[in-house]
Amino acid sequence: NAFQWIQYGSINNVFARFYDVSAFAIDWLSMSYMLIYIPLLFPVAWLLDKRGLRLIALAGSALNAMGAWVKLGSLKPHLFPVTVLGQVICALAQVFILGMPSRIASVWFGSHEVSTACSIAVFGNQLGIAAGFLVPPVLIPNVEDVEKLAYHISIMFFMTAGVASALFILVIIVFKEKPPNPPSRAQALIQSRPTAEYSYVQSILRLLRNANFLLLMVTYGLNVGCFYALSTLLNRMVIHHYPGEEVNAGRIGLTIILSGMAGALISGIWLDKTKTYKQTTLVVYIMSLVGMIVYTFTLSLGHLWVVFVTAGSLGFFMTGYLPLGFEFAAELTYPESEGTSSGLLNVSAQIFGIAFTIGQGQIMDRFGTKAGNLLLCSFLFLGTVMTAFIKADLQRQQANLENEQT
Repeated sequence: NAFQWIQYGSINNVFARFYDVSAFAIDWLSMSYMLIYIPLLFPVAWLLDKRGLRLIALAGSALNAMGAWVKLGSLKPHLFPVTVLGQVICALAQVFILGMPSRIASVWFGSHEVSTACSIAVFGNQLGIAAGFLVPPVLIPNVEDVEKLAYHISIMFFMTAGVASALFILVIIVFKEKPPNPPSRAQALIQSRPTAEYSYVQSILRLLRNANFLLLMVTYGLNVGCFYALSTLLNRMVIHHYPGEEVNAGRIGLTIILSGMAGALISGIWLDKTKTYKQTTLVVYIMSLVGMIVYTFTLSLGHLWVVFVTAGSLGFFMTGYLPLGFEFAAELTYPESEGTSSGLLNVSAQIFGIAFTIGQGQIMDRFGTKAGNLLLCSFLFLGTVMTAFIKADLQRQQANLENEQT
């Protein structure tokens, strides 16, 4: 699903020429994911609470495969609206998929594994983005001949549809709702609660009255929104300074994601060992800001290897922050549903993602890439300051500790 999000943006210039549309129109194929998520989160999170994980996994993987097959009908330059339709269906799938990591982690894993499990689940999303940066520039060369382009695009679309369909079949066969016994005391307490006691609207209202969670929601949105804008506009940024380097632009994106996956895994294991949610989140946030500043001032130096190094270190912290936010939110908001808290974090990220992608894109067109990146630096600085004010009120830890003592 994440592969399908970035497969257009990673070779923005090639798709813009094939469909004869503006770079901004191709940016919107990425932003459609963010836009559709915002209104649909609440009904889908409600479904996750009422009907459970299996239904959500089935719906997400079915829509994902369907969107991939629709895109195969858009292999002529005048069929851009068909590709938009396919992307919108994949964007619907994303609403189901994004809320699952923290929920799967808490339903299936014990209190000493939960953060690592969440990191590995977020890992899957990152793996898709990594493939989305790597595969399209390799499969689809930057050639003038429209027929040749259509042929190469069809190979990518067929591969995507095949993989998405196989995954849908696997979900049908393999995916279970929950283990026979709850893995942790905190989970057992949630499962023993009578359904009548739980009101979804009340749960959202309680979350929105939780000052620490609200601060985290804004800071998460700022950080991940920057990551979305950076991913969407990376091809345009790199091509601007290094013309003809589409494949390396994709590889730089791949480097950001792969180092971020290492960051995410390390931070998950670290949290399970230390339970230092606030401190870890703050340090990673500060390092994201430092990474972004260094990347901003090295992009235009004319040395691609320098960009690889600085983009990699930026990715390590910026992408490594993703599971931290989910897990910190689950701690601050226990016993509320993780699907709801992570959903609200994602809504915040999508809103900032759209604003930053449009804002940075416009600034880049008028004032150059450095000015666009400085915009992101200023918002990361704001997020760092706000993170410092979050109180570490770890309620899930408290529940597990109290029950170990009794």
